[in-house]
Amino acid sequence: MSTTARGAGPAGGPGVAAVGGPAEAKLTSAEIAALSKKHTISEWAVQGNVDPFVIDRAEGIYLYTPEGQRYIDFNSQLMSVNIGHSDRRVVKALQEQAEKLCYVAPGFMTTEPRARLGAKLAEITPGDIDVFFFTNGGAEAVENAFKIARAYTGRYKILSRYRSYHGATAAAMAATGEPRSWAQPPLPGMIHFADWYHGVDREDDSAEVALRNLEEMVMLEGPQTIAAIILESVTGTNGILIPPDGYMQGVRALCDKHGIVMIADEVMSGFGRTGEWFAINHWKVVPDLMTMAKGITSSYIQLGAVGMRRKIGDFFNDKMFPGGLTYSSHALACATALATIAVYEEDGLVERAKRTGRVMAELLADLAKRHPSVGAVRSIGLFGVIELIRNRKTRQPMAPFNGAAPEMAALGKFFRQEGLFTIVRWNFFFTNPPLIITEEQLREAFGIVDRGLEITDKAVS
Repeated sequence: MSTTARGAGPAGGPGVAAVGGPAEAKLTSAEIAALSKKHTISEWAVQGNVDPFVIDRAEGIYLYTPEGQRYIDFNSQLMSVNIGHSDRRVVKALQEQAEKLCYVAPGFMTTEPRARLGAKLAEITPGDIDVFFFTNGGAEAVENAFKIARAYTGRYKILSRYRSYHGATAAAMAATGEPRSWAQPPLPGMIHFADWYHGVDREDDSAEVALRNLEEMVMLEGPQTIAAIILESVTGTNGILIPPDGYMQGVRALCDKHGIVMIADEVMSGFGRTGEWFAINHWKVVPDLMTMAKGITSSYIQLGAVGMRRKIGDFFNDKMFPGGLTYSSHALACATALATIAVYEEDGLVERAKRTGRVMAELLADLAKRHPSVGAVRSIGLFGVIELIRNRKTRQPMAPFNGAAPEMAALGKFFRQEGLFTIVRWNFFFTNPPLIITEEQLREAFGIVDRGLEITDKAVS
């Protein structure tokens, strides 16, 4: 990647070309990075430490810098570009809709893309989920799911798990059970309960134990006060935590027993990522509400949604729906979602993720056998993680919870140098490629991972 800037204009300061004007020259990676750092904020980061990848274009599973350096996108960006980059069918649909109509006021008007998308989602979502409220993204879907659950039940408490992530808006962040929520004052009625997973150095709880602990929490909080329990069907950013068999069925039964709304957060795990349309399908459970985003448009444009069972949708036939967004049901986004879902179906990507996921599971297991720093691997479909340790006996994590380690930083640097993009976080990193990845491409990516793990293996005692 270039590190030499091409000029010094009055707008950019030393080493940064001036921008603006009709004859504007193409910026180098260094110039783009400098301007971005000067004038924009990067999320969840100490700004002085930000060293962004500069990407000019993308196609399939690959990302390219302005200078042409290629990276394998091994995390589908934020576990979201499921169909791969720059699929011409989706780009064409977006363009055609933009030429026709981009936006109408959602409370007073509707469009064909909105109507067709609602009907299509009703076909592919679990059970009798067939009413949808469209949002701008996943966090807003969660916010509105809470509003719906509270309106429907007349209760106010929301239970969510530690080690969860539900978004960065106020209530979604309050429901989040990990360090990014620590800086925000708690909101009334938001209660956390323990996950079955307690870290790579401790044993997992069985479904029976985890459910017994949850039921105790419900009893102590008062089931008549609890509007909803929200769970990521498979926890994403906190380590691809796959629930033990019986867990989701038990949560469903507990919610039914006490009239609590069950919310499945499918923002990351939905749209084929796990080898099913939605991860909750693995356990044949129908939630009352389901939040979705990311893969709904493969992140080609912003869109989220809350899906609700018919009985909840009908509740608002004679009562005001407690939410509204300027860009709800945006025509451009709905058309993009329809085209994206068509790609999943035409290319058989859900089944393909299941097949390729079996290959990935084998490759992960092989790494676990050969590398002493690999303490655990987990995957379901093309949703995977490698968790690293520095002691085989104590299983001490390579980096502490919410902490860093020089070995993890070195591993991340190695991946970048070798042309692999994924997210390295704490003591783990992700293997979440686009669903279109071939077995050959998958093995190429794992070859880079294999070499990189030699760095962390040296730290193992």
